[in-house]
Amino acid sequence: MMNKHVTIEEVGQSFKDGMTVMVGGFLGVGTPEVLVQAILDREIKDLTLIVTDTGFIDKGVGPLIVKRLVKHVIASHIGTNVETGKQMIQEQLSVELVPQGTLAERIRCGGSGLGGVLTSTGIGTIVEANKEKIWVDGVEYLIEKALRADLALLKAKKADKAGNLVYDKSARNFNPVMALAADLVIVQVDEIVEIGEIDPDEVMTPGVLVDQIICIGGAR
Repeated sequence: MMNKHVTIEEVGQSFKDGMTVMVGGFLGVGTPEVLVQAILDREIKDLTLIVTDTGFIDKGVGPLIVKRLVKHVIASHIGTNVETGKQMIQEQLSVELVPQGTLAERIRCGGSGLGGVLTSTGIGTIVEANKEKIWVDGVEYLIEKALRADLALLKAKKADKAGNLVYDKSARNFNPVMALAADLVIVQVDEIVEIGEIDPDEVMTPGVLVDQIICIGGAR
């Protein structure tokens, strides 16, 4: 079995300018801040960031925006990070706002091999700008295309050495669905245990989806 437990230095070798990166979390909860810091330390730039939100100035993925390492954001809201709004208004940052349920479905489609999802959410609003529409049984839908990324940075409470993951309550949020939709999946965990120590019923992301694990706690 491949050893998935790596060092932060090994993780950093996977970061490249211009990558599309999914980052789990909701307002910083469930965000892998050690991995975010690794991007900051290496000054990886021109990123496309797929996130539920852009956190705060000093929390979540917010510091990536503050340091101007991101060129494009796909998110459901940005209101908690004033720097995101400032850069967007000044046309220094491109922002695509997506209804949160639509965002989750677009990511799920990306991980399921689907081209996209039909949704009526956003019809008649700015969300429909430049998007294809289709009528089905008398109802008009937007065609929302699937989302995938080069890299997904996730956070879990615990992993076994095969990469099976357990999340901590609401910190689960977007992490499991993002694990499906990236070419490389790196997970920050608090603890690594032996295979068999996690009850299969507790596993929320199977190890087959996980490529690398960085542990900030203990490993046995």
